[in-house]
Amino acid sequence: MTPVRRRTLLIGAGTVMAAAGAWRMREQPVTVPDAPAGDERLERRFSAARGRDVDFYTAVPDGYGDGRGLPVCLVLHGGSKRPADFPALGLGRFLTDAVRRGATPFVLAGATGDRLAWRPHDGDDPQRMAHEEIPAWCAARGFDTRRLTAWGWSMGGAGALLLASTFPGFVRAVAAFSPAVTPGDDVFAGAGRLTGTPVGLWCGTDDNLLDDVRALPIEPATGGYGPGRHNFAYWSTIIPAAFTFLSTALEEPAR
Repeated sequence: MTPVRRRTLLIGAGTVMAAAGAWRMREQPVTVPDAPAGDERLERRFSAARGRDVDFYTAVPDGYGDGRGLPVCLVLHGGSKRPADFPALGLGRFLTDAVRRGATPFVLAGATGDRLAWRPHDGDDPQRMAHEEIPAWCAARGFDTRRLTAWGWSMGGAGALLLASTFPGFVRAVAAFSPAVTPGDDVFAGAGRLTGTPVGLWCGTDDNLLDDVRALPIEPATGGYGPGRHNFAYWSTIIPAAFTFLSTALEEPAR
């Protein structure tokens, strides 16, 4: 395992976030469930794929200790958020709430991909980080990386679809919120390789990407189009459905 760089930050449910994170919360109000976060951490790791240190975020549902033995949902962020923002968005609390509602327990894990749309560029390869390094970091923590799903929003939604189609069978299911796609791009071109991988696809009806998302040549297993824009004020309302969907794919133990 590549050694942890600089720091490990343990984030409690009541932690006061930095001023920048608090400002973003006011800018995009998020509907967060009344549930505690469990073991939620923000660490620094060196990514050889990206050639730099990155933030590595993990969240375990409350009541499941350090998460050892739990399967993993890879989190691919959008353009305006980073792993340091995830606690303020309530991702750990959403996770605990999903499990308390009956979802199979799992871990959230994500790292900083910057604004590269989860594609390689000039030797910086966040997709390889998601495919190789994040699972390795998770395995070192004792998580069950034989059972993986992927979830992302905006450019991360497109990145999650692209990750699954580039490496068929790597994840058991994908949840994509308002993926930043364009007809004819690599997500459209690779959609046929998603056959056999259940996809949850959601987009707000007031989102400028709606027509392109609807045009994706994918038959989603779940999802839908409801009132909402391209922001977490909308995405927070559909996280519960997405987590329930992803947890279903993680029910059966790996063979």
